[in-house]
Amino acid sequence: MPKKLRLTGDAAADKILSEDPFALLVGLLLDQQFPMEHAFAGPRKIADRMDGFSITKIAESDVEAFVELCVTPPAIHRYGGSMARRVHALAHHVLENYGGKTDKIWKQGKPDGKEVLRRVKALPGYGDQKARILVALLGKQLGVQPEGWREAAGAYGEDGSRRSIADVTSPETLAEVRAFKKAAKAAAKPA
Repeated sequence: MPKKLRLTGDAAADKILSEDPFALLVGLLLDQQFPMEHAFAGPRKIADRMDGFSITKIAESDVEAFVELCVTPPAIHRYGGSMARRVHALAHHVLENYGGKTDKIWKQGKPDGKEVLRRVKALPGYGDQKARILVALLGKQLGVQPEGWREAAGAYGEDGSRRSIADVTSPETLAEVRAFKKAAKAAAKPA
């Protein structure tokens, strides 16, 4: 992953996300019912507690010991226990299906955008929206642009949008995404 991400406002956390595709998957996994920048800082918290961020270390750890590591304040998420179990399951899935090479999800066999979306949706803890956001993030910020990636990402892939973490490149764009989400939430509430 050659590009430098700026998702958290913390250079060390962003460095892990930029260098380790599994860390990026974990950050997005944690991005629900929790502020975006804190979710994406989760891999750094794990790295600090495990002497480095490693998909293998996570998968090989005892699940209950890993949960304890993740719920220790400051926890990786407001629902630290359940999210730690999801991270553990995600590590196992990537090891079993992609040999621990996360980027094979979007590289193996030169898949088109539709296939990348299908593979991401098969990940534990990833539904349709989260999968589309990852496809958009890969395309917009990391140059992973297989044929049809924007269509696969849906509205998240729109050029110039401010819908999700895929559009965060600075504190200003983070504020714009947050404003978009707040407006969308307000519009969805019954009158």
